Amino acid sequence: MSKKAPQCAQEFMHKDIVEKVMQDMPEEGLLYDLAEFFKVFGDSTRIRILSALSRNEMCVCDISALLSMTQSAISHQLRILKEARLVKYRREGKVVYYSLDDDHVKEIISTGLEHIRE
Repeated sequence: MSKKAPQCAQEFMHKDIVEKVMQDMPEEGLLYDLAEFFKVFGDSTRIRILSALSRNEMCVCDISALLSMTQSAISHQLRILKEARLVKYRREGKVVYYSLDDDHVKEIISTGLEHIRE
C-alpha cells in the first residue's frame, strides 16, 4: 500500500510564504553553479585530498604516498580541484606545493564531517 503525498486544495496554500521565498531565492544560474561546485565534492579521492590539505600544504609526491595512489592520478584530481578554485599552488624550485584555496574550503569539509557524525 503506497501513501500519497498530501495535495494542496489551493494553487498556493501560503501565498505570502511562497512570494517571500521566491524573492529571497538566488538566481537560477547561481544555483546551477552551486550544484556544479558541490559535484566536485562527490568524489572520494578529491575529498581525501582536500582532507589532507586541510591539515597541511603538500606536494604531489606526498599526497600520492599518503593516499597510496599514482602521482598521475593525484595530479588529475588536483587539476579538477584547481579549476573549481578549491586548491591553490605555489612553486618552490622544482617542487609544487598545494594547499586549500581559502578557509571556506576547510569550513565546508569540517561542516560536512560534523553533519555526518551527528
